[in-house]
Amino acid sequence: MKKIVIAVCFFIAAQQGMAQHNRQQYNTYVDDNNGGNGFKKSNLFVGGSLNLGYSGYDFNVGGAPEIGYSINRFVDVGVLVNLNYTSERADPNLYWNNNERQRYFTYGAGTFGRFWPVHFLFLQVEPEYNWTKYSYKSFQTGDQYTENLNAASLLLGVGYGQRFVGRSSFYLAIMFDALSNYGSPYRDFNNAALPVIKAGFDIYLHPQKY
Repeated sequence: MKKIVIAVCFFIAAQQGMAQHNRQQYNTYVDDNNGGNGFKKSNLFVGGSLNLGYSGYDFNVGGAPEIGYSINRFVDVGVLVNLNYTSERADPNLYWNNNERQRYFTYGAGTFGRFWPVHFLFLQVEPEYNWTKYSYKSFQTGDQYTENLNAASLLLGVGYGQRFVGRSSFYLAIMFDALSNYGSPYRDFNNAALPVIKAGFDIYLHPQKY
């Protein structure tokens, strides 16, 4: 965890340096003369994110490769695939649970929209549908079983980013699942929403020259 936090901090510092060097292109949207107002290949991007959640005895980690399009200087939209692992470790003190271990492995797909009201801050909406393999083991009774689940999730949150439309972007976001569906990888085993932290980057497929 410490290594992840330190790496993210260094990466943000490096991105801030780039923003100072290229301030005129920061979070910009540049129309080329022969591109008109239609579809622009230079606005297509690929990338992905890592997410991390922790609450008490619960742990969540995953990744989501994505492909998207910058509609204008305020809006990005796209699709993603999702891989996620969630677990709750057994508590022999019987405070958090009845000494039970529970694990989820999840895969799924979704869409996203990022809205940039200012150049460094965005709001994100991310509906997903996920399939999950669930395993349970009780260290008190010896019972254990597996189960296959599926659930819809709706992640809502805010984030900080540095975005050069037509070049690259970096972002760090915190989100919560607004739905309460059983089997969601973003809710704990008491069905409370887990904070989901995503650090991601995108690279534009046809970079523009400024």
